[in-house]
Amino acid sequence: MQASSVKLAPSWMDHVGPEFEKPYMKSLKDFLSREKSAGKVIYPKGDEIFNAMNTTSFEDVRVVILGQDPYHGAGQAHGLSFSVRDGVRFPPSLMNIYKEIIAEYGGEMPKSGDLTRWAAQGVLLLNATLTVQDSLAGSHQNKGWEEFTDAIVRSINEQRENVVFMLWGSYAQKKGAFIDRNKHLVLTAPHPSPLSAHRGFLGCGHFRQANVYLEQHGFSPISW
Repeated sequence: MQASSVKLAPSWMDHVGPEFEKPYMKSLKDFLSREKSAGKVIYPKGDEIFNAMNTTSFEDVRVVILGQDPYHGAGQAHGLSFSVRDGVRFPPSLMNIYKEIIAEYGGEMPKSGDLTRWAAQGVLLLNATLTVQDSLAGSHQNKGWEEFTDAIVRSINEQRENVVFMLWGSYAQKKGAFIDRNKHLVLTAPHPSPLSAHRGFLGCGHFRQANVYLEQHGFSPISW
């Protein structure tokens, strides 16, 4: 996968562009090509794979919410972790995220599951794996995406300060284990999935904690 052919915002190419020249990325591109040639349906569509970075520039990142896989149902994934387009039924994890925000701030359940409005405010909605096969959760894990998204997290960790990382569930917490807690705020909780949300995600207070931290360091709070 050559950097010149990748539709990734320049602010990110400046930091992770060299990743596209590495052997693992060539292997990943070959894997995706084989899957498409075999007629397999892959989400999100090609021009949305890097949506998280193309919506939130490197310099604008204030919060990182780390997911694992894109949604694997038709019409759901559009390149932002936990987000679905307008009109799409809220997946259970997103429903629990909204419930927690309402518990912290009040208000009513949003009508839209599209979190682009968060991304526009500096919330990087990054999945560890950026593609998935239709109806097959985890199908593109361990193909190379994790190495690329590690490079993204590492670049933020090393070259930015006072970013809030929300690490929900053991997978995200392991992926973010190297984040410098002296430079950034790292918030951990169980995953918002219905299988685990009741074990500490609901009631975690992360959204208010993030905003308090951002304001303490001179940044505008996120309108969740």
